[in-house]
Amino acid sequence: MAPQQTRYHAVATEIQQQIEQRIWLPGDRIPSIRVMTKKHSISPMTVLKAYELLETEGWIYAKPKSGYFVTAHLNRLAEPQQMMPQVVNRSIKINAHIFDVLTACKRPDVMPFGSAFPDPDLFPLKQLGRALAQTMKTMPAQSTVTDLPPGNIALRRAIAKRYIRDGIDVSINDIVITSGAMESLGLSLMAVTQPGDTVAIESPAFYGALQAVERLRLKAVEIATHPRTGMSVNALEAAIKTHDIKACWLMSKYQNPLGASMPDENKIAINNLLMKNTIPLIEDDVYNELYFSESKPTPIKAYDNKRMVLHCGSFSKCLAPGFRVGWVVAGQYAKQIEQLQLMSTLSTAVPNQLALAQYVLHGGYDIHLRRLRRQLKARQQQMLDAIEQYFPRETQITRPEGGYFLWVVLPKHINTSDLLQQLLDVHNISIAPGSLFASDDRYKNCMRINCSYPWNERTQQALKTVANCIKK
Repeated sequence: MAPQQTRYHAVATEIQQQIEQRIWLPGDRIPSIRVMTKKHSISPMTVLKAYELLETEGWIYAKPKSGYFVTAHLNRLAEPQQMMPQVVNRSIKINAHIFDVLTACKRPDVMPFGSAFPDPDLFPLKQLGRALAQTMKTMPAQSTVTDLPPGNIALRRAIAKRYIRDGIDVSINDIVITSGAMESLGLSLMAVTQPGDTVAIESPAFYGALQAVERLRLKAVEIATHPRTGMSVNALEAAIKTHDIKACWLMSKYQNPLGASMPDENKIAINNLLMKNTIPLIEDDVYNELYFSESKPTPIKAYDNKRMVLHCGSFSKCLAPGFRVGWVVAGQYAKQIEQLQLMSTLSTAVPNQLALAQYVLHGGYDIHLRRLRRQLKARQQQMLDAIEQYFPRETQITRPEGGYFLWVVLPKHINTSDLLQQLLDVHNISIAPGSLFASDDRYKNCMRINCSYPWNERTQQALKTVANCIKK
């Protein structure tokens, strides 16, 4: 039997699709809770939760004693549906393409819709600068030795306190400080695989995962990933039965590029499935603090009672991109990762670790995060409204509950790699084409848009230009 959360999402998706297909028009009354209960043989509470979800997302509204009605949103673009990748155990060859695209997009005069980093003006750079200056004055000389892997103990303690505050029991000894999230993810993958092994990844996947798989001479099985609910539990289970999977790499919240976030029931199901088959999970949670809801969603790590989830985080997306400080809560693999780090980068820059520890503990980190989340949420809504106004009606777009990416699906005849070249050459605008996020061209008509930058005349004009190029 499917989990209840999956069932109410299925009911919500059914009604949403009917609204998108104009079966129910603005002002129409949708089927009652009693009718849907009987139709699907489910409880009234499950239908009520589905309708509450649709109401929260703006599809319907309730009238006391009258039922639920479709809101007036005729101009709303549809959300993308889950695409089914070809389940093939294959080597990845994408590094050269990613390098070419990212090199072209980093010019300072380019409008950075294709950037992987949030607007740098969102961060407390002056306060961080003061913390770094103070650290340099007071840093003990021996810290260059004592703060080798696993890293500065004050910073590890500050990170552990935040996990414990969120209800996740984490030991300081399980935390290894790394040079950004990419090192934590790469070291984690090295700790649990050997060259030639097979790894389960999302589809579409963060291109860093594809790069790591290629660099470590691994093979990948790309698992179907829903734009709203993340990696498919059923597709992962089928892949495990078919392939000798040694590790799984995924994002449970605000997945890059889709923005998907797993329901708690799916997180539990994936954790149980992987633990049952003794498959370690690398949970990439770099957008952990960028939630728009009242409370922070729980990571899969919270359900890890076998210490087989390697939970990777970073300050790069929420506080200090240039500091390049990340971490991994590595559980039973902590010592292996320490050893691997000593053999590669040796350690993360000690002054950066000390400055971040000072700021996180005493510098108003949570005040900054609350302000950051408000700004990102407002900017996402402005970008969504503009895309719905300017882009072709066939466009599909995600509506994430956190992070700063939008996944845009364009008409089939559009090739976003060609679109990127045109935008760069003529208009100094970047996008992240869909070809960055898979080992083949199945997402060639898709793109990822960074919506973290301020909504002003330059941003608006750049988005209009993108829309005009699509329509030509």
